[in-house]
Amino acid sequence: MSFPVVVKDNYVKYVLLHLIIGLLVYLLPVISKVYAIIIFVFGIQYIIKHKNKNHEALLAATYIVSAEVFLRMTHGNFFEQYAKYGVIIFLTIGMYFKGFSKKSVPYWIFLLLLLPGVFMSFFTLRFETDIRKAITFNIIGSITLFFSALYCYNNKITFNRLLDTLRVMIYPLVSMLVYMFLYTPSIKDVVTNTESNFETSGGYGPNQVSTILGLGIFLFYVKFVLNSKNKWIKLMNLVLLIAVTFRGIVTFSRGGIITGILMVIILTSVLFFKVNRIAKLKISGLVFFLILGFAGVWVYTSVQTGGLIDKRYANQDARGRVKESKLTGREVLIESEFNMFLDNPIFGIGVGKNREYREETTGIQAASHNEISRLFAEHGMFGIFALLVLIGTPLFLYINNQQNIFVICFIVFWLLTINHAAMRLAAPAFVYALSLLKVQFENSNEKNQPALHRE
Repeated sequence: MSFPVVVKDNYVKYVLLHLIIGLLVYLLPVISKVYAIIIFVFGIQYIIKHKNKNHEALLAATYIVSAEVFLRMTHGNFFEQYAKYGVIIFLTIGMYFKGFSKKSVPYWIFLLLLLPGVFMSFFTLRFETDIRKAITFNIIGSITLFFSALYCYNNKITFNRLLDTLRVMIYPLVSMLVYMFLYTPSIKDVVTNTESNFETSGGYGPNQVSTILGLGIFLFYVKFVLNSKNKWIKLMNLVLLIAVTFRGIVTFSRGGIITGILMVIILTSVLFFKVNRIAKLKISGLVFFLILGFAGVWVYTSVQTGGLIDKRYANQDARGRVKESKLTGREVLIESEFNMFLDNPIFGIGVGKNREYREETTGIQAASHNEISRLFAEHGMFGIFALLVLIGTPLFLYINNQQNIFVICFIVFWLLTINHAAMRLAAPAFVYALSLLKVQFENSNEKNQPALHRE
C-alpha cells in the first residue's frame, strides 16, 4: 500500500492535524487558549448531537484528560482544574442520556467515606485559610474519580470502541511532543545535573509531564501492537513510541516512565498467556525487538545527556555520588503524614489541613504528592476504607470481565501515579475508571443497555 493511500486513513489525518496544532501553539501561544475552548465546546456539542449512543462522552473526556498537561504547559488552561471539571461535565451529560449502573454502590460508599474529612476541615483549618479553595484543591481529584467510576462501572463497551478511546488519547500527546521538541531542540544545552529538568519538560513540571508521557508510552505501544492497519501506520506508531520514550526519559522524572514501561510489560504478559503458540512466538520476537529498541533509545539519551541520565536512574548526583534519599526527600513528608494519621486515626486532620499541620509540627512547607498517605492523614480510618473500595472493586469485577485485557495496566497506572504525583492530574482518576468498563467483542449478542436510566 502506498503512503498517499495511508494518509487518507483518519488516524493518520488526525495525527497530522495535531502535529500542526503543536506547531501553531509554539509559534502563537494564544492559540492554546482557543484550543482549550474548542475542546470544551466541541466536546459538549459532540455528546449532545449523538446523545451518547456510542460513548461519545467517554471519548470527549479522554481527549481533555490527555490534553491537560499540554494546556497547562502552554498556559491554555483558564484555571488549574480545567480538565477535571471538563471530565465531570462531559460524563454527567453522557449519564443524562444513557444513565449509570444501579450496582455502582461501592463508589457511592467511596463518596460518603470522604465526607467526614470534609466536615473536619471546617473545624481544623486556620481562620485565615480560604476553606472552599483548600477543600476543593484536595478533593477534586477524588470527585473526578467518582464521576468517572460512576459512568464506567459495568458499562458495556466493545473492544474496538475501547481501542478508539485509547487512540483518541494519543492525539493531544502528538501536539505536546511537537511543542516540546521545538521548545528544547537541543538536550545537551540544558542538562547540567541529575535533577528533574523543567527545560526538557516544555517549561512545565517534570513530574506531571513524565506522568502523561509515561502513559503515552503505553498508548503508542497498544496502537503499535494491536491497532496498526498496515506497515506504514505501524512504522509511524513506532517512530512516535520512540519519540515519546525519549522525551519522557529526558524529563529526568522517573516515576511516570517506570510506570509506563511496567504497563507495557504487564500488557505483553497478559497477551502472551491469552494467545496460541504461533502468536506466542510472534510476541516473543516483538519483545526482543522492543528491548533492542529501548536499549537504543537509552544509549542515545545517555549520549545526549552526557551520561547524566544513567546517574539519575542510579540515584546519583552529577558527580556520581549516591544520594541519601531514594525518593527525593518525599519519604520524610510521607512519614509526617502517617504520623498525622496516628495522631488522628478516626476522622483524620481534615481535607486541606495537611500542609498546615506539617508546617506547624515540622516546619516543612511542602506537599508529599502521595495520595495514599494523604488519604490516611486527612480522612483517618475512613480514608483506609475508601482506598480498599478503590482497590478491591475493579479486581472483583475483573473476575467476570477478563475481556478487558487492560484492567491490570489501568489499575497499576492509577496506583503508581498517585504515589508520586497524587491526583494533581485528571489522568489517574480517569484511567482508573476505564478498568471498570465491561468489554465485549463485536460478536457479543448482549446489547449496550445501562442498568439505570434517567427519569
